[in-house]
Amino acid sequence: MRKMKTMDGNQAAAHVAYGFSEVAAIYPITPSSPMPEHVDEWAGQGRKNLFGHTVQVVEMQSEAGAAAAVHGSLQAGALTTTFTSSQGLLLMLPNLYKVSGELLPGVFHVAARAIAAQALSIFGDHQDVMAARAAGCAMLAESSVQEVMDLAPVAHLTALKTRVPFINFFDGFRTSHEIQKIEVLEYDELKPLVDQEALEAFRQRALNPDAPVTRGTAENPDIYFQHREASNPFYLEVPNVVEHYMHEINKITGRNYQLFNYYGAEDATDVIVTMGSSAQVATETVDYLRAQGRKVGFVQVHLFRPFATDRFVAALPKTVERVAVLDRTKEPGALAEPLFLDVQAALVQHNINAKVFGGRYGLSSKDVIPADLVAVFDNMLAEAGKRFFTLGINDDVTNLSLNRAEGVSVKTEGLTGCKFWGFGSDGTVGANKSAIKIIGDHTDMYAQAYFDYDSKKSGGVTMSHLRFGKNPINKPYLVTEPEFIACHRQSYVHEYDLLRGIKKGGTFLLNCTWSPEELAEKLPAKLRRTIAEKELNFYIINAAKIAAEIGLGGRINMVTQAAFFKLTEDTIIPIDKAVEYLKDSIEKTYGKKGADVVAMNNKAVDEGVGALVKVEVPAAWKDAKDSEDTFEKSSCTTCPSYVANIAKPVNAQAGYDLPVSAFTGYEDGTLPSGTAAFEKRGAALFVPHWIKENCIQCNQCSFVCPHATIRPVLATAEEAAAGPENFETIPEMMTKGELQFRIAVSPLDCLGCGNCVNICPAPKGKAIEMRPIDGELEFAPAWDYGVALPTKSHPMKQETVKGSQFKTPLLEFSGACAGCGETPYAKLITQLFGDRMMIANATGCSSIWGASMPASPYTKNQQGQGPAWANSLFEDNAEFGYGMFIGTEKIRTQLADTVASI
Repeated sequence: MRKMKTMDGNQAAAHVAYGFSEVAAIYPITPSSPMPEHVDEWAGQGRKNLFGHTVQVVEMQSEAGAAAAVHGSLQAGALTTTFTSSQGLLLMLPNLYKVSGELLPGVFHVAARAIAAQALSIFGDHQDVMAARAAGCAMLAESSVQEVMDLAPVAHLTALKTRVPFINFFDGFRTSHEIQKIEVLEYDELKPLVDQEALEAFRQRALNPDAPVTRGTAENPDIYFQHREASNPFYLEVPNVVEHYMHEINKITGRNYQLFNYYGAEDATDVIVTMGSSAQVATETVDYLRAQGRKVGFVQVHLFRPFATDRFVAALPKTVERVAVLDRTKEPGALAEPLFLDVQAALVQHNINAKVFGGRYGLSSKDVIPADLVAVFDNMLAEAGKRFFTLGINDDVTNLSLNRAEGVSVKTEGLTGCKFWGFGSDGTVGANKSAIKIIGDHTDMYAQAYFDYDSKKSGGVTMSHLRFGKNPINKPYLVTEPEFIACHRQSYVHEYDLLRGIKKGGTFLLNCTWSPEELAEKLPAKLRRTIAEKELNFYIINAAKIAAEIGLGGRINMVTQAAFFKLTEDTIIPIDKAVEYLKDSIEKTYGKKGADVVAMNNKAVDEGVGALVKVEVPAAWKDAKDSEDTFEKSSCTTCPSYVANIAKPVNAQAGYDLPVSAFTGYEDGTLPSGTAAFEKRGAALFVPHWIKENCIQCNQCSFVCPHATIRPVLATAEEAAAGPENFETIPEMMTKGELQFRIAVSPLDCLGCGNCVNICPAPKGKAIEMRPIDGELEFAPAWDYGVALPTKSHPMKQETVKGSQFKTPLLEFSGACAGCGETPYAKLITQLFGDRMMIANATGCSSIWGASMPASPYTKNQQGQGPAWANSLFEDNAEFGYGMFIGTEKIRTQLADTVASI
């Protein structure tokens, strides 16, 4: 039996690419980066490829540089590959045309991703590969991690035999980062498939001073066209060769791969055409509808370029009357999207009289689920069915969207779904990756894991979706009806609908600092009602306390992972075996960090198993009233419309439900300044508390704060007296008592890094100490009052540490990590110059913490002035900023000329 291994799509592609490559020219870009990272790691370990050699890995300065290096290496006769996504692929476009035009057998592995348009998105769709479809590369698509393992070899083998380069692509994140238990193809199985004559011919064509030739010439109108057409026979042969190698893979695996795979009723009248991970959803949907007697089917596209119309038509049932083509891309202004146009042309070319519908779906990893595809089949039958439509959204502007079909429930026997709410940097995602691999590699169960994030850095919300079962799992969408939910951050009980969709009798694990007796007071009424009504098995654990006592800081992952295995021991792995596997993984992961680190993590596992507290749910929780809730966030009495209508729903993980009309007025991607101030995440467990008796008014705590959540406040005696009850002040030292001084802290904006405590130089003892957030929430009104007071001049020069901090920071509450070392400098610049700044921000960490929907941390002063911020791309920021400068300079010059002429 072939070896089974738990891995994601990126690792599967890297495994194959390493085997078939001699050179890899790389440059990282999300979500393809793990592919070159694997290849680089394996090369460093001396791993051998199919040919018994170690791959030569070179990291270039850019994606364009990587593509150029691929081009040159292929010309030198080395089998070469690279990996990319999104704008990275677009930066490679010029070289893609060259590589294909010169018939060089390179393979470009692409984790297909959204293109930055009105906004950047790192998540998956087909916009990037569709932008490259005219470059002359063959294009092969996969729908699952197993398909990546099985079909990526076809791309390499066919490129070598036909001389046509390949773009081998699969859905970014949905496939690239989905972890599955799959069969691994070994190199000794694949090596016999390599056409040795084609390989030798490739070597002979390489540039060589012993047999010199000239390539890359310039041509004129007399011959360029004819010469361009001369390569047609190579492309005509590609479908035949791909088909040949698919059959060879079929022999090895026992699976059935075709250029176009049909699944469904032999006499189907209604057929969907799609490619990528949505094919798995189509399989489920077709089974669901056929069980109801409907004559439906779907065609999965594997070879997109060249588009073999004869194979496509042959795959369709002869009875087809209606075809719906689904494109995971958007081409503004076009008649329709690319796959639709190909299918329509194929049907016309072969005289098939079927009505063709076109749908857009899944941009930026937007889920497509069986209810969406049922709606597609229903739309084809409707008397006034929409010829062109969108899925998974509510388009109330151009009215293209189809409503999800109601009552669709596709059940899989023996399948367990789990959802974990984590906090970026708490180790939840890493722990779940480890858990899924333990289950996949040490049991006969199949396992699937997918991870959903917001755009914050280490302080953001993470949602891990895990499934386990006895059969292969083909559900490329989020878990919506879990049997198990864990929440690893207690503040989330007030932020999100944590238990949405949980099955009756399921299990809920909450990591919190509260005792069972405090839960009735601390948990919101809605959560308590759900726990009681769904008859959930409710457990709590104080993982933060355990991790802190052991010395792991905020890394609660081993504690909560052990607790998960304890709670699921009857359905997954006996707890003693789970502990054994966990400790083995700890040794592999942390062994190089020393015995102490290993011992601490091992202790966390042992503690996590025994620290669970079963909560006896009072019957009264069923009748809990929302009016009883005592927790209230400090935010805004009247929120701006943008905050109320966009920011708040997005922050509550309800952005999926926003209609298109919500973005009317923001079509170009404009984000209002200062909206981060309304988030009030309450993410920290411990926040600063000011001890006025010890304070020397140096303002260093404010200076080093990454998120501008601790600031000096100046007030007149009258303002101080009019403040909230706990608005305590001391006389300001340099104004001889004319002003009062206070260090204000925003407990709901702080991330709890402790930088302020560490820097405090107060000689009588720290003037700042970290205290539990629950006791500090009462100071939130004092913060709100203090920062709203009119700004005041101060004798200390603003160019000093102390003086600068009396200037309003115009960068506040960003999405940066707790303790970030970059943001204090950026914040300081806004304090000194922010009222007259324009910022050109390169794509990277600072663009993500600086401008991720739905909040902008760049804000305005009391005069309404502040930094004007914009981002273009990754590698053009200097030129982008220069353009901003010359444009501004030109407008100013014209204005001066106009004034002078009056």
